[in-house]
Amino acid sequence: MIPLPRAPILTAVMLLGLAAGVLAGVLGAVLVESPVRPDLVMGLVLGVPSVLGVLTVLVAGRRWVTATGAFLVSVAPGWFAVLVLAQVVNGAG
Repeated sequence: MIPLPRAPILTAVMLLGLAAGVLAGVLGAVLVESPVRPDLVMGLVLGVPSVLGVLTVLVAGRRWVTATGAFLVSVAPGWFAVLVLAQVVNGAG
């Protein structure tokens, strides 16, 4: 059985993960100037944090490990949203 932290703690951790994802997306968009393939970026941005987070939640034996997995899972949507907004603003679509 997966040990779940209390709901307010889990919500706060996921909100922090979303904010970290937005920050990572902005920093990545500003720092990386070379052209990269969009399919690889989407795979890395959505796949890596999601897989790491799900695996962390599945092997969690303590509540804080489950919270860490939830944090990792919630990084991906924030990061992806920043990349999508950058594409929309630049007119690529």
